[in-house]
Amino acid sequence: MIDYLLAGTGILLMIIGLIGCVVPVLPGPPISFLGLLFLQFSHFGHFTLTFLLGMAFLALAVTVLDYIVPVWGTKKTGGSKAGIWGATIGMIIGIFFFPPIGIIVGPLLGAIIGESIRGASLNQSFRAGLGSLLGFFIGIGLKLTASFIMTFYFFKELF
Repeated sequence: MIDYLLAGTGILLMIIGLIGCVVPVLPGPPISFLGLLFLQFSHFGHFTLTFLLGMAFLALAVTVLDYIVPVWGTKKTGGSKAGIWGATIGMIIGIFFFPPIGIIVGPLLGAIIGESIRGASLNQSFRAGLGSLLGFFIGIGLKLTASFIMTFYFFKELF
């Protein structure tokens, strides 16, 4: 009975993890990893320690990258340090004061405001902001990839 409860909770965590990849408030890959752990503690799971450590590293790395990639996108689209700082500050403000939409809009507006304060043209400021937004979407792609990998192995092991 407990094995089915653990597996069922694992399935729920895998679903929430996938949703968390697109909903900024939920940390998708770490939740998906928890789903793997729940399955591991049931009689259905037989993952190796190496596999679990690899998946833990993947979840952690993707989660960290999710905060770095929008700043990288700002820099790659010609944003200056002011735009990068603006995107970073905008992301922090967005996370805490306007969740969940703030994590999308915060870096975009922060980069635009940072570049505008520096004296960049509206066009350049907007381009830096779009770079931040592009970085955000790349982060979603990375999170989805990691969570889908974990979900694949979860169900492969379950069945």
